[in-house]
Parts: sequence; structure tokens; C-alpha cells
Amino acid sequence: MPAKLTPSYSQTSAQTLNLRQQELLANVQREGFASVEQLAAQFRVTQQTIRRDINLLADLNLLRRFHGGVGLTSSAENMAYNTRQTLLSDEKRRIAALVASHIPDQATLFINLGTTTEEIARALCHHRNLRVITNNMNVASIMSNYQDIEVIVTGGVVRARDGGLTGEAAVDVISQFQVDFGIIGISGIEMDGTLREFDYREVRVSEAIIKHSRTVFLAADHTKFDRPALVKLGHLSQIDVLFTDQAVPEQMHATFDKIKTKIMLA
Repeated sequence: MPAKLTPSYSQTSAQTLNLRQQELLANVQREGFASVEQLAAQFRVTQQTIRRDINLLADLNLLRRFHGGVGLTSSAENMAYNTRQTLLSDEKRRIAALVASHIPDQATLFINLGTTTEEIARALCHHRNLRVITNNMNVASIMSNYQDIEVIVTGGVVRARDGGLTGEAAVDVISQFQVDFGIIGISGIEMDGTLREFDYREVRVSEAIIKHSRTVFLAADHTKFDRPALVKLGHLSQIDVLFTDQAVPEQMHATFDKIKTKIMLA
């Protein structure tokens, strides 16, 4: 049976994923595809109930309906930003609080794109004398209201769907700095430790952040493990600390045995 996930999904409609729906989502993310008949037998409910679950998850762009079953969404496109904002919000806040507790006052930071990194920006509200360079306009908006924190926004092309700044201008600005901590999010982590994103332009910026940070923190909730995404960013071996909310899959233990990346559980 798949590992049980803590119910935490919320939308403005107050609709939540129940435990069965969360387990169904985790199962398909792990296996890639499942038939309606298989899922009905696994969860001991009717096929009609499973179809309703699949319709909900597909409407939220978390999974994709296929004839007779359900599979992963395209590896070429991420789910909508407003969906990502509310998905696993409690887990993201816990991760953010843990990351923030490892950032000292007077530090210099890069913060990149993502809803988890935006939660980290919120969690840093009580820090003092930080200097933050970001290509995330939402992070800049959040942190510009904090006392004693200087925010530098990179140039670049604005990605309308989430306020991200990408392109050569963003890379050029980041490359001028060498900071204490680079804080990044990620779309997918393969079992062999490969890091993946959906947008190659975003990858270029994250590569620059990794290169120009003395310490790299990766913040990723458990759904990012073995999640397909199109573009290779790098490898977990380039990350100093992985902050996540659940133990890493057993299939990844051999990968972590070969690298020096630490794991911090929120």
C-alpha cells in the first residue's frame, strides 16, 4: 500500500483531497499509470467512486485521464501556479520554517522561483540585515516590506503565470554575486538524484545560483520525488542540504549513500 499522506490540500472553494485521493495521487506518481479497475480493487471502493476521484484530480491538473485509467500529466508542462500555491501548503510552511531556522542574520541569499521558496521568504520575516537577490517578483514583493532587509531583483523576461524573471539578464545579474546561501526549489527529483525543471530558461538561472552560492539549500516536498519534468538542471550531489517533509523513498537510499548531501525533515 502507498504511504499515507497528511491531508493538506486547500483551495478558495474549501475543497480538499481526502486521504484516498491523496493516496491515489501518490500511487500514480510512483507507478506512472493505474487502471480504474486496479484502483477500485486497491481502495475497496466502486469504479464509479474512483472515476470521480480521477475527475477531481484531473480538473486540478494533478493527473491526466486516459481511457480506462489515469496517468501523469505532461513532463513538458507544470501545473497551474494558483494550484501549486495551495497544494501541500502546510508541508511547505513547515519546510520553510526549517530552512529559515538555518539562515543566520546578516546573511546574503539567492532565492529562486517556486511556491515553496515564496513560503521561505515569508518565514524570513523576523531576520535582520539580510541581503536577498531574487528572480522571483513574488518573493521581492513579500520581502520588500521587511525591516533591515535589502532586496535586489534581477532583470529578465517576466513569466506572466507566476511572476518569475528568466533569461540572460537574470543570469548576468546573479553571476555578479557570490552569496552565503542559494535557496532553490525544484519540479522533480529522479531516483538517481537528477534534478529536473519544466522551463529551460529557469534552469539557466538556477544553474547560476548553484554556481555562485557557497552553500546550496534545496526545498522540496515529498511529491517532487520521481516526478517527471522535461529539462535537466543538475544533480543532488550539487546540493548541500535537502529540506523536505517526509523520508526520501527507499529507492533513493543508494543515491544518498554516494553523495554528501544532508537531509533535513520538517
